[in-house]
Amino acid sequence: AQHTAKRLGLTCLLKGHNTVVSDGRRVAINNTGNPAMASGGMGDVLTGIIAAFLAQGLSFYEAACAGAYVHGLAGDMAKRSDRGLLASELALSIPIALRKLGLR
Repeated sequence: AQHTAKRLGLTCLLKGHNTVVSDGRRVAINNTGNPAMASGGMGDVLTGIIAAFLAQGLSFYEAACAGAYVHGLAGDMAKRSDRGLLASELALSIPIALRKLGLR
């Protein structure tokens, strides 16, 4: 992630067990989220969260880090088992995650 971000001059987010975010100088590893989130549409929800943070004036790196954290936290809050979490179920937990962080 760091090499790609530096070479291309962008912010790179590698979504996975421990999501990695880098702007080429800094690297953050997100520890929220769970295996139940390995389903269709999760990346779309993550993109929407990041876009919302960008619209509020955060930098690309800050928005990607904050988005990954909120996305994973919402997934942890919505989890009922180790599989089968729907993106729509996760989306319902986003306002709860934001309130827990004092962001809403």
